[in-house]
Amino acid sequence: MTTTFPMRVSLGCDHAGFPLKKMIDDKFSSLVTEIINCGTDGDDVACDFPDFAEAVAREVVTGRADRGIAICGSGVGVCIAANKVSGIRACVCHDYYSAHQGVEHDDMNVLCLGARVIGSNPAFEIVTAFLNAKFDRRENFVRRVNKIIELEKRGLDALD
Repeated sequence: MTTTFPMRVSLGCDHAGFPLKKMIDDKFSSLVTEIINCGTDGDDVACDFPDFAEAVAREVVTGRADRGIAICGSGVGVCIAANKVSGIRACVCHDYYSAHQGVEHDDMNVLCLGARVIGSNPAFEIVTAFLNAKFDRRENFVRRVNKIIELEKRGLDALD
């Protein structure tokens, strides 16, 4: 039995992440409600990961996507860039546990992957864990996520 995910997923990458993005799109496009293509569409021209991380993040914060997946060579660059968008909780995950726990405990809404770090089969397992997970609304997890949201709202004022 194939698992399906009733959600819209924004998916974007830079040139280094394109081969993995294509494999994820091919594997999951029939299993989700919609995959929103946030580029890039090839690996023949170098491009800048912040542009695609922002595109993935914007789809999530505007509600056009329920979750996002951003890919670059290491996953680190897209993670840093996506987290600059208010309302995004992005994390690099290269293991199954972190991918589902990040959603369950921290309400992670963007998964970041490093195409030069993991292969397609581990990536498929990680994406499946991310899409299957639901935020656990127990008081301690809600309290902690609310603290993250407040920290984000304070911005530089948090340094005073």
